[in-house]
Amino acid sequence: MATKRFAVLLCAEDSEYVKKKYGGYFGVFVKMLGEEGEAWDLFRVAAGEFPADDSLAGYDGFVITGSCNDAHGDDPWICRLINLLRTLASLNKRILGICFGHQILGRALGGKTGRGKSGWDIGITTIHVSSSSKLFSSLKIPTALSVIECHRDEIYELPAKAEVIGRSEKTGIEMFMYGDHILGIQGHPEYTKDILLHLIDRLAQRKLITDAYGEDMKSKLEEGEADREAWKRLCINFLKGGL
Repeated sequence: MATKRFAVLLCAEDSEYVKKKYGGYFGVFVKMLGEEGEAWDLFRVAAGEFPADDSLAGYDGFVITGSCNDAHGDDPWICRLINLLRTLASLNKRILGICFGHQILGRALGGKTGRGKSGWDIGITTIHVSSSSKLFSSLKIPTALSVIECHRDEIYELPAKAEVIGRSEKTGIEMFMYGDHILGIQGHPEYTKDILLHLIDRLAQRKLITDAYGEDMKSKLEEGEADREAWKRLCINFLKGGL
């Protein structure tokens, strides 16, 4: 039986803390999604490292990570990533997009993205999912799931043929599916509270949020827990269920 092969398209720079504790965000994703007997490759697309065109057919699925960049930006690597995603979509490859990855998928397929109308969303958010979606039909997953969020951008408008399958009070398009091979999730199923606490400190240091707002978000984190195991099952089921 052929080894299943997956690729993580890393759209962020790893902090020293995440590299040391988790093996970078690549390590975080492989811990959540990887299973014995699989091959996982890393491409640092934000640094210009992309898979070769003639290698794409050999992958069973792709994961697009979060990023400090804007999905509505036109950095050279973002434009190149959009072209890659359009190629993968035409090949019917399974693609899982997380946060920035969710937004850039929406844009690549013909939707519109931009700054969130209600500002930053940082913390644990309840997502109301569509129980009619084929994605959930074989999984015993509640129709309300808590997930860690850390974003200030969102998808304004989905491409034609895409289906909204998750919403929250703050964000109208928390999850979408395009066909049965593309899934976007605005939240971070892969994050631990520890990663988010570290990220809040980084955002405050960069003056992207105020110290007071950061401390407020940290205190609120103590009030809830993300449904990490349910999200893990959902993501694995999507990425590998039909392979």
